[in-house]
Amino acid sequence: MATLGLAIAAVALLLSLAVAYYAMKRAARLGLVQEPTERSSHTRPTPLGGGLGVVAGGSFAGLLPAMLIPWLAVPVLMAGILIALIGFSDDRRPIAARWRLGAQVLLTGAVVATLPLDALGPQLGLAVPESVLLVVVALSGALWINVFNFMDGIDGLAGTEAIFLLVGGALLAWLAEPLVLEDLRLWWMLGIAAATLGFLLLNWAPARIFMGDTGSTYLGLMIAFFGFSTIASAWLSVWQWLILGALFLADSLTTLARRALNREPVWEAHRRHAYQALQRRFRSHSRVTLLALAMNVLVLLPLSWLAGQLPQWGWLIALVTYAVLVPAAIRAGAGAPERESSPLRRE
Repeated sequence: MATLGLAIAAVALLLSLAVAYYAMKRAARLGLVQEPTERSSHTRPTPLGGGLGVVAGGSFAGLLPAMLIPWLAVPVLMAGILIALIGFSDDRRPIAARWRLGAQVLLTGAVVATLPLDALGPQLGLAVPESVLLVVVALSGALWINVFNFMDGIDGLAGTEAIFLLVGGALLAWLAEPLVLEDLRLWWMLGIAAATLGFLLLNWAPARIFMGDTGSTYLGLMIAFFGFSTIASAWLSVWQWLILGALFLADSLTTLARRALNREPVWEAHRRHAYQALQRRFRSHSRVTLLALAMNVLVLLPLSWLAGQLPQWGWLIALVTYAVLVPAAIRAGAGAPERESSPLRRE
């Protein structure tokens, strides 16, 4: 299985790179060029549509699971493609937020419905009817999709985070239970990570193409699926996933809360996240992305592993993690008014 899984991941990487490169060259014809605005963190028109590569490579990685475990993989594969198509349409011509959110909730619900809810509920600590659990998890998944989308604002950040979450989650699952190497879900995770890497080769600062909603909503949905699926299978706990995703969750939710408290329209685009404030301070996209990667690998990954080793204290480790990251996000500028209006530089 390992040899086949690695071969599929390699093809997914090359396919993603090829499709993203094609989208980059045909962006104007496809209507996928993003002009810089006062809310952007870039200074020149840049092609969107790199997410098409991620979707192509990730879908290819899902073909083997779709053939061997169709009752699970086919609905997830189709939901991923559908949410990417909605994102593609939104990249070309904005769709009203209520319609996008409604579609995200429905598609997340369809994905969650493939999981054993009777196992997922106890693992999440939710003793509620399955119908209620389905709604709660679907809403949580839709929230995560938007968190991931909100954090896709500078070169390389979202792609790097997706690779970390998928590879980190797979690594922790393997350390906890080596037999997961025979599970197709693990290799699908790594295949999507490889596809994201193929896109990232063109998205690293200075980015030649952006992911767009096509890719960010697709990755958000797929990461949510693998998160809930690995929790239901008891590979990882909910606390471990909350720790793995803490950097994005702390920044995005802190920013959202501060803007809501200031009675600002939270659904409008902005550049008030901590990572955007740091990008302006450092005058570099890559520095912020590398700082996030270092924080993920050197701090959050070991803490998530520790939460798995000490399951009775997982909630406390997660609580301490957020007790540190939320004030750090506030100090970095999450949700605060911009302090400078000078032109942005990409690097």
